[in-house]
Amino acid sequence: MRLRLYTRASCPLCDEMKAELSRARPAHPFVLEEVDIASDPELLERFGLSIPVLEIGGRVAFKGRMTAAQFEEKLARRVRELSRADGRADGRKEVGRDG
Repeated sequence: MRLRLYTRASCPLCDEMKAELSRARPAHPFVLEEVDIASDPELLERFGLSIPVLEIGGRVAFKGRMTAAQFEEKLARRVRELSRADGRADGRKEVGRDG
């Protein structure tokens, strides 16, 4: 599962969220992409001081604070949602298979 964390330097809440992600022991693997909003004027305008923001599978899941347990629960829920949409129990898409 792809996660995107919108953050910036000198952000204590961002550091707190990263620490909670490190503490988490989710049932599903994830790849974390950190995006510094200061590097993009559009993102800076979009998020301003409303960071950190964590997207799970392209959907905003958390703003500000979260716990490792809350993250684990929401990640599992998002995997289930995407699994139903893809028709697979494991949450992964099948690629390159015919029909």
